[in-house]
Amino acid sequence: MFPRRTAKCLHLWKHQVCALRSHLTGQRREAVCGPRCLLQTAHPTSLSQGAPYSSKKEIINTSEYDVEYIRNFSIIAHVDHGKSTLADRLLEITGRIPKAASNKQVLDKLQVERERGITVKAQTASLFYTFEGKKYLLNLIDTPGHVDFSYEVSRSLSACQGVLLVVDANEGIQAQTVANFFLAFEAQLSIIPVINKIDLKNADPDRVEKQIEKMFDIPASDCIRISAKLGTNVERVLEEVVRRLPPPKVEKGGPLKALLFDSTFDPYRGVIASIALFGGEVCKGNKIVSAHSGKCYEVNEIGILTPEEVPAEKLCTGQVGYLIAGMKDVQEAQIGDTLHLLKQPVEPLPGFKPAKPMVFAGMFPVDQSEYGNLKSALEKLTLNDSSVSVSRDSSAALGAGWRLGFLGLLHMEVFNQRLEQEYNASVIMTSPTVPYKAVLSSPKLIKEYGKEEITIVNPLEFPDRTVVTEYLEPMVLGTIISPHEYLGKIMSLCQTRRAEHKSVLYIDEHRVLLKYLFPLNEIVVDFYDNLKSLSSGYASFDYEDAGYQPASLVKMDFLLNGRPVEELATIAHREKAYEVGKAICERLRDAIPRQLFEIAVQASINSKIIARETIKAYRKNVLAKCYGGDITRKMKLLKQQAEGKKKMRKIGNVEVPKDAFISVLKRRQDK
Repeated sequence: MFPRRTAKCLHLWKHQVCALRSHLTGQRREAVCGPRCLLQTAHPTSLSQGAPYSSKKEIINTSEYDVEYIRNFSIIAHVDHGKSTLADRLLEITGRIPKAASNKQVLDKLQVERERGITVKAQTASLFYTFEGKKYLLNLIDTPGHVDFSYEVSRSLSACQGVLLVVDANEGIQAQTVANFFLAFEAQLSIIPVINKIDLKNADPDRVEKQIEKMFDIPASDCIRISAKLGTNVERVLEEVVRRLPPPKVEKGGPLKALLFDSTFDPYRGVIASIALFGGEVCKGNKIVSAHSGKCYEVNEIGILTPEEVPAEKLCTGQVGYLIAGMKDVQEAQIGDTLHLLKQPVEPLPGFKPAKPMVFAGMFPVDQSEYGNLKSALEKLTLNDSSVSVSRDSSAALGAGWRLGFLGLLHMEVFNQRLEQEYNASVIMTSPTVPYKAVLSSPKLIKEYGKEEITIVNPLEFPDRTVVTEYLEPMVLGTIISPHEYLGKIMSLCQTRRAEHKSVLYIDEHRVLLKYLFPLNEIVVDFYDNLKSLSSGYASFDYEDAGYQPASLVKMDFLLNGRPVEELATIAHREKAYEVGKAICERLRDAIPRQLFEIAVQASINSKIIARETIKAYRKNVLAKCYGGDITRKMKLLKQQAEGKKKMRKIGNVEVPKDAFISVLKRRQDK
């Protein structure tokens, strides 16, 4: 508990003692904090071997770090297993930030990250560490833990030679732990398992070590037990990074070869590119060329992140840093691009596989006059998040907009939230859909599209069954890890989502790992919420792309008084068509204002009505002035009213207001 007291004393020293220094006597200052507390603040023992923090602007000489003394590594883990907290402690030990209780998620710089308590953007920090009398440069990359941001993880691993695989000592191995392990394993990186949160009351590190040995074939003796919150044994993590991880594999003495693995946009300085050098060196003032575009730039600023930007004269082979070269157009900084010196061309690095969107949604400005501003904001944000695909779209009801592709539902929500927070943009997001495929049988259509198999991301593009051999829907291989007592409920939930059971494995006597093949459309909206609810929050879920399979798909149209509304069309599986149609008809009934005539809201498949709701008409009481028992006159008045309503229904137009579209196309679907 001593490190916590130290941090608290430092907090008191900063906010109480220093603020009152000009008014308090020496005796009074001692009374506020006490001599022992002041001693602990000045000489903290919890991280006694760490470097002292200095607020002075330092000058970094990167040339003094040879490749043999450089280590590039990432921290990977499941959500909320303590990646960012461990990164905070490593920054404190190496003197990059002062030791303070306020150090929480230092590398999570986005507002959305601090609000949600998760990492959504990989961040880099260079650490200087002295071990056995030798100075080492350690380049740390803190990565996201949620499955929707796995593209960030894969890009970060391309700039590393090893990883710290963090596992919670209480929760043990989770679904994303498994996924991240295999990402690192496929990249042939060295893996150091770290068991975190050993200070918790219910922590069981022995059980977690057995899980790691069984699942990943890593000896239990290789695991490092730490408490990132208290700083317990964190120093050993840095020692093992130096001992176990190899230095970068680079071409010594060769020309500059730099991989652009991330970028951000600054309105004053332009594009700030994060680069990893696989050969040569780059200095301020050098002329560099993009292998992708062929454009030439002059390096205006170069340096490293500690985690703040610290300029340097040059970056050398094997190092990771940032570069500003006057790129003003967001399209010029392509993720995965190779940079080289002018007149010294090199073989481009492999780069990255393009991200494969799993979810598509329409985005429209609330006010069409804001279209230009939203377009500019979208371009700048997609520079920072290259996994989002963008194509233009339009709607008769919502106007001009875009159809965006995301890696998952959380990814879509975070992207929307970042638009609002960072660019003050208000948008309308339509309901998420998944990309289907159709195998064409019509020679005319095959000639028109130039291929036999087409991808459908918009229901309006859905081809008729008469010109199609078969429809295909995207599938994912889902991994569920849960306590065994919830096994029955989880299997029942998977069966209702048309899932195909693949395998089951008991990690230990309490936890089970399930593998299911899911249709992507069945899990994209609310499957994760239902899974958490059934398992009291203990189950974890991860998925990966599993290609396409034939499916019985139909296009569902929605009619208002017999007239189709194209913007409401959707694609559904034939087995679930009635449920989907009924739910949307009910939402339309509640969202569309009543008229002077009756409105029929219908869902149809191939001109066959499968669901209907009725919006009752406003009705005047035509019998209000009738007295007595003149039945004939009353019937005459009612008949005239009915004929008038019938005539209005024939000639009246039902305009669906924008609010109704937003209500119907909202992201969360009612089941």
